[in-house]
Amino acid sequence: MKKIASSAALSGRVERIAQRDRPDNWKKPPRRIEKSECITCDTCLRSCPAEFGAIFDRGLDVVIIPELCSGCPACVLECPVDCIYVDEDWTPTDDAMWNHIELTAKGA
Repeated sequence: MKKIASSAALSGRVERIAQRDRPDNWKKPPRRIEKSECITCDTCLRSCPAEFGAIFDRGLDVVIIPELCSGCPACVLECPVDCIYVDEDWTPTDDAMWNHIELTAKGA
C-alpha cells in the first residue's frame, strides 16, 4: 500500500519545481535510468514517492529529473530489469522538460 504524501511534503516538491534545483541537504546523488536497458514499463514512475515525483514518462523514454530525485531506492527496488543507477555526474534538466513538469504540476 502506497503512503499518501502530506500537503507539506507536496508543497516542498512544488517549491523544488519552481526553483529547478536540488536541496543542498540531500546527501545521496540522484538516480538515472539507462535508456538502452529500460523496457518502459513505468513501474519506477508508480513507485516514486509522491513528495518527490521525480520520474516522468517522456514518450519513448522514462526519465528521472535529478533536481526532484532524493536518491532514495524506491524505484530501484521495483524495477524489473535493474536499469536504474546512481547518477554522480548528473546534469541540469533542460527547459523543455521543466516546462512539461510545470504544466503537469499545475494540474495536480
